Amino acid sequence: MIKVAGVEPASIGEELGLLAGSELVSVNGRELEDFLDWEFLTADEEFLLHVRQPDGQEIEYDIERPLGEALGVSLEPPRIRRCANRCDFCFVDGLPDGLRDVLYIRDDDYRLSFRYGNFATLTNLKPRDVERIIEYRLSPLYVSVHATDPTIRRYLLRNPTAPEIIPQLRRFADYGIEFHTQIVMAPGVNDGETLRQTLADLYAFGPSIIGCSVVPVGLTEYSKHQLVREPNEAECRAALTLIDERADIALRERGRRWALGADELYLRAAVELPAAEAYDDFDQVENGVGSVRWLQRRISDGAAGVREWAGRRIGVVTGTAMGPLMPMVLDPLARETGASFELVTVVNSLFGPRVTTAGLLPGAAIRDALAGAQPMDLALVPGEAINDDGLFVDGMSLDALAAAVGLDVRPSRDFADALDEEFAT
Repeated sequence: MIKVAGVEPASIGEELGLLAGSELVSVNGRELEDFLDWEFLTADEEFLLHVRQPDGQEIEYDIERPLGEALGVSLEPPRIRRCANRCDFCFVDGLPDGLRDVLYIRDDDYRLSFRYGNFATLTNLKPRDVERIIEYRLSPLYVSVHATDPTIRRYLLRNPTAPEIIPQLRRFADYGIEFHTQIVMAPGVNDGETLRQTLADLYAFGPSIIGCSVVPVGLTEYSKHQLVREPNEAECRAALTLIDERADIALRERGRRWALGADELYLRAAVELPAAEAYDDFDQVENGVGSVRWLQRRISDGAAGVREWAGRRIGVVTGTAMGPLMPMVLDPLARETGASFELVTVVNSLFGPRVTTAGLLPGAAIRDALAGAQPMDLALVPGEAINDDGLFVDGMSLDALAAAVGLDVRPSRDFADALDEEFAT
């Protein structure tokens, strides 16, 4: 059973009399567990829907609707599947006390992997979960592999019962499921020859594995530094050599590089980022793989002809990782728009200076940085730093930030998403 969170006006759901709090019990006699069941079982033009209204009344609707017409019903969020692992580099373990409760949830949910591209380890799947992945063809899935050697993988996950990943992936691949994979590289554990072997094993698996990214382990001031450390420049360079070896093979044999390094890996290695063509279809840009080149491409595709910002002073907020690379993004944007851009690089005051990604910047740190910046007409803050409720990781709202600095503040993921909005006057 799942609950209705809201119903769109003039929708089929409103016509049926569904309300916030209505319980959606079953479709065609099959009990509904979560949004996956709802979406897949109501995809047909005709079906029977069993509903329990907030007043307890139970109704069965015989629904006929044109294929593709939405029912106009939003659902309450599902209960998130918790992680069964205890990785030394776990982000949750690197959080300080006093944040919102939801941030301390260890999620490892194949449903969120399919829907949002969240990486999952697949270590907590029950037989019913396996059946649903196969039945609903949940593809592609985003999978944290880390190492194909089962002993090393179990050590990294701190989970002695983690199943072997290659047979697990093979079972799904036999039913047409595809995967994006990642390796979070912990120096001295899954780099070097282990990294080489993991890349080779995943590539040999076949085209069901669309690609593999290598991301250097990242820690906060609160992480388990006695158990894990971040890779140094030489170790990152060595990893890039192995990635390039595998990418060269893939390019010759499959026409795509397949093996990719996160931007952070290049930054730590002090190696220039590859060209945009090296990132295939930017499948893992949300994982920090090709972010800079993707931004450049978005600006080239979306900002041409926009001149309403001419003469404006725009502040661009980012973390210390992207700070050195942002001129490559802002220079062409300035040429396209005629605006001037001030880069505002923010040190993370919540997690410590080790955390350099823009997506984890707290609102308070951005507020303080903007307060000390040059006068500007508009400030763009990283869109990935704000959740669906408009809150930064420290709980500050976007509205509160704008009020505190007295500026038009807009979240932006690719600049083009803010170019189309009218300028505040």
